[in-house]
Amino acid sequence: MNQALDTKALEPVQARRAAPWLRRITGTLEIRMGLLALLLAVVLSLLSKHFLTSTNLFNLLDQSVVVGIVAIGMTFVILTGGIDLSVGSVGGLAGIVLGLSLLHFPIPVAILLGVLTGAGLGLVSGVLIGRFGLAAFVVTLGMMAIARSLAFIFSGATSITNLPEALNDIVYKSFFGLPANVLIFLVLYAAAWWYLTFTKGGRTIYAIGSNREAARTAGLGVTFYSVLPYVVSGALAAVAITISSAQMMSIDPLAGINLELDAIAAVVIGGASLFGGRGTLIGTLIGVFMLVMIRNGLNLLGVSAFWQGSAVGAVIIAAVLVDRILSTRGSR
Repeated sequence: MNQALDTKALEPVQARRAAPWLRRITGTLEIRMGLLALLLAVVLSLLSKHFLTSTNLFNLLDQSVVVGIVAIGMTFVILTGGIDLSVGSVGGLAGIVLGLSLLHFPIPVAILLGVLTGAGLGLVSGVLIGRFGLAAFVVTLGMMAIARSLAFIFSGATSITNLPEALNDIVYKSFFGLPANVLIFLVLYAAAWWYLTFTKGGRTIYAIGSNREAARTAGLGVTFYSVLPYVVSGALAAVAITISSAQMMSIDPLAGINLELDAIAAVVIGGASLFGGRGTLIGTLIGVFMLVMIRNGLNLLGVSAFWQGSAVGAVIIAAVLVDRILSTRGSR
């Protein structure tokens, strides 16, 4: 009798002990976003019989590469509490530099010049923001206009075609059973994740986003690590446009238009805070897949491309609203 009572009395205690453990698992940002992505995939597979086909799944992975690479750099920037509205235009200008360089230099040199162009423009923005304290929104908005204007000037407002066939190898040549562009995508994510997770620089970037003055007081390199994310963002925008150009075998001065919208959307959907200091590369990766799934699903369902922008914009607003609500609750 007493043993039975003791057993019953222990059940609520055991449940209470198990509950925090369960909450810790389900409360993890990546787990929550992964479950949401899985739910989205299930819904889309029910709405369209073509969604789970091998061809479409390969398309999803292929479509994730360009925006996914740009989203890496955007994650670095947003973790510091900044924003980079110039990545699409910077990538477009870097693409034009790549195309013009291919007329005179070997492919590796031309790609390097394009990436250095993106990194250089990012450096200018980063110095103005991190060293002189100008607003990131204003600086990158201005850089967006400058870079797009220069792309049209340098290209003569025309597309660059007749690219060398070997450029196509950085997209479709296979390594370990994976296309080269997908392998580049995965390697960049792994490297960025390692940097943010295990290095002093990564911890400093998080610290700057959480409390810039506290990071400065602690003796961290606030100026350097406030500039670095914009350099990374510009360089990766150039890498993304290089891959996009190799896919289409054409470089247009309008390349990368609205790419900043997709990158910001992916990072925010992935759980990063626009106030800085919170977010992960894994969350961003899930956000990229969710964004691509939304666009892909709308295409499969025959939704007009004009409405797709509205859908993405609504998702961004909803994600920011949720972030604001969670931030407000956390501060109480």
